[in-house]
Amino acid sequence: MAAIITYTGYFFAYYAALIMFFHLLGLVSSKAAFVARSLAMYISILIASAYGLGAAVFLSLIGKRGLSQWAVGRCFKLCMLLGTGLKFDIEDPKNHLGTVRPAVFIGPHQTEVDLLMLGTMFPQYCSVTAKTQLKKIPFLGWFMTLSGAVFIDRKNSKDARQAMQGAGEQITKRKQSVYMFPEGTRSYTKEPTMLPFKKGAFHLAVQAQVPIVPVVVANYSHVYSLKDMVFKSGSVPCKVLDPIPTAGLTTADVDELARETREVMLREMIALTEKARGKTVPLTVPAKQQNGVVKVSGTDMRVAA
Repeated sequence: MAAIITYTGYFFAYYAALIMFFHLLGLVSSKAAFVARSLAMYISILIASAYGLGAAVFLSLIGKRGLSQWAVGRCFKLCMLLGTGLKFDIEDPKNHLGTVRPAVFIGPHQTEVDLLMLGTMFPQYCSVTAKTQLKKIPFLGWFMTLSGAVFIDRKNSKDARQAMQGAGEQITKRKQSVYMFPEGTRSYTKEPTMLPFKKGAFHLAVQAQVPIVPVVVANYSHVYSLKDMVFKSGSVPCKVLDPIPTAGLTTADVDELARETREVMLREMIALTEKARGKTVPLTVPAKQQNGVVKVSGTDMRVAA
């Protein structure tokens, strides 16, 4: 045990030195700054995941399993602030995050840095859905399993339907909310726009008869861009919009619900991006889009950063 602790200490010491080295190089090279903050993000994920394992076990033992993902999110938020200087500022004037439950929370999926956005805004008694492959990732996959995440096998439609049924039961019986990315994948766009919405989140909300709560994030390609190797410190504005009720809606209403929700989110996303950049930005729309919605089965839905 002593040897494990010693080698773990060496690992973190060398890793911290490596980050500091690239931070110093970052004074003359933006690419080095990108590497430094990327390394800091990876170790933050590792630390938060390890912490999450312990938190999930402890909270499960005291009957508070629904707080697990909220707890690890706040840990990741702190690690990222210390390691990268990047943060997300949440505007929630009506305290929807603290009062609306259960609900289906949704938001745009820009890059892997959305993990930090989740860590900042994630409400208590809320879980994510994720592709089954994440179960195999050490620490992160273990934590997600222990904390009650809903796994969806996109290659098996039968398992996907069962997973969605389980999510609906969790929402209604345990008053446990779910967070989903309706775009289904990262957009990596440099402008305030979103990919067409897949309908899984809306079907789930209608099935459970719970409200949809949009969480809109400004486009932050000016502070993080994987393609351009840009990773800066700073703050990104986010806003929690008013809940969209689904009581009384049926499957026939899902297309219109998804379209209207996307339009509301897109308008707010443009406004937030203008606020973040301090200038007017144009409205851009993906070429392959039909009313902002794509028709897919439940197996095409994905919510993992």
